Formats: sequence, structure tokens, C-alpha cells
Amino acid sequence: MTNALGAARKTPALRIPVALLAVAAIAAVLALPVKAETPGGVSSTTPEVESPTAPPGKAILVNGRAVPPADAPPAVKRVIAAANKIRTKPYIYGGGHARWWDAGYDCSGAVSFALRGAKLIDTPMPSGSLAGWGSPGKGRWITVYANGGHAYAIIAGLRWDTAGVTNGTGPRWHKSLKAQASGPFTVRHPDGY
Repeated sequence: MTNALGAARKTPALRIPVALLAVAAIAAVLALPVKAETPGGVSSTTPEVESPTAPPGKAILVNGRAVPPADAPPAVKRVIAAANKIRTKPYIYGGGHARWWDAGYDCSGAVSFALRGAKLIDTPMPSGSLAGWGSPGKGRWITVYANGGHAYAIIAGLRWDTAGVTNGTGPRWHKSLKAQASGPFTVRHPDGY
């Protein structure tokens, strides 16, 4: 390369082709895919792509990824974005409780991870603790259903749950809002949402 640059300086006819080769080499390097690393050294298993915005009022599913509604508050969009980051992880009992970034998540670990996306909680919570978290009743955007054995959430009209998965196990979005786990659930929501 040094010899080519030296020759190009001495021969004006070579300057343009060498410059074009240099630009092409830089463009090729910039076009290489970059593997995103998430905090804690866990690689994202799903490439991040620019998603369309859902119409007002309710999130939509696009290839298993939730797309927030246009009118959702920023915090709700952050909860959805956080959940999308782990939506292909496997179910692991206790997963997501010892650390935020984990190899897999259980029900309450997945709900905790999503809520943490908008800093609505500071530490992962087990399902029994989620039953007493937040304010009583359904929320406008986020509702958490919890009891001593299971937790799931309805976020912008989609169910975020580890139960009722036909395609592998782990945290997934579901169009059906019906709980797949049994029991009476305590219904809670974050203030303002």
C-alpha cells in the first residue's frame, strides 16, 4: 500500500484510482456487521432492527417482537424495548434474579427485567413480591398479575409471559391476554401507567 501511495504521488494519473480504492476499502470495513454486546457480557441473540410504530392504543407483534403504539409514553416504550431484548431467552427457574443479564429467565425475572427497562423497579422481584408491588388494580398501559407461584404482565395490550408458549419456553409476547397459569392473581400497576 505504501508503494502504491508513493507511486500515486509521483504519477498524477494514479491519484484518482488509488483514492477510489481507499474509499472502497473504508466503505467495506464500515459495512461489516457489528456484534452488539449487552452489559454483563451477554450477547444479544436477536439483531436490533428499526421497527415501525404501531397505531395508537395497542402494541403489535412483528416476528415475535412487540412494537409499541405511537401514543405510548416513553417509559412504556422502554419497558417494551427491554422485554424485546430477552424475548428469545429460555426459561430458567430463578433466571434473572441474581443478575439482570442472565442466560434465561423465569416468569418474575422476565417481568422484572421488562419493568427495569423504564427504571420502575431497582432489583429483580419474585412473583410473591410483585403481588404487593405498585398500586392496586389495572393500569392504563402496564398491569402486572402475580401470586406466590407465577407472574406475568399485560403491556400495551400484549401479554408478556413465560407460560403458554408453544414454540419453546421462556419469556415471550402473546396476543392472547388470557393467563395460561392457574390461580387467583393480584392485579397491580406502576403509578401513572
